Amino acid sequence: MSTTQSERLRELLEPLVRSQGLDLEEIAVDAIGRKRVLRVVVDSDEGADLDRIADVSRALSAKLDDSDAMGQGEYTLEVGTPGAERELKEHRHYVRATDRLVRFQLTEGAGSELTARILKVDDEGVDVEVPGVKGRKPTARRLAFADVVKARVQVEFNRKDKKDMKEEEEA
Repeated sequence: MSTTQSERLRELLEPLVRSQGLDLEEIAVDAIGRKRVLRVVVDSDEGADLDRIADVSRALSAKLDDSDAMGQGEYTLEVGTPGAERELKEHRHYVRATDRLVRFQLTEGAGSELTARILKVDDEGVDVEVPGVKGRKPTARRLAFADVVKARVQVEFNRKDKKDMKEEEEA
């Protein structure tokens, strides 16, 4: 049986989030002064646009109003997505980050840190492309999930989309 408020909230809200076609990524209850904030992070393979966020927010609010999961005190509900520099924790996070640049913190035996683009994900790990330095060509590398301590998507301001990368390969 669940013991923490976050676990009870997850049990209550996750079926509702899934029914909206989204994954419940994170729940956090924070106290800010006398007020509490319930932060709910949702995502899907296709992403979550503002309309989907608004729909799930209304559904979650109604569900919370019908339960006593947050108690009697005031709270603010915030529903959002993981953001641009999301940490990759679950297999589905790595799949969603395919073609994205990711900073990997690796175990001692695998090296300490690596920034690379995820090319392919399977059950055992990821195939990545390490960008070339000083005019050198990028190199392929295989990372086992067991060797990844932490992974976080990196923001790319001049990121090429798949069409641009395909045109470069053909040239």
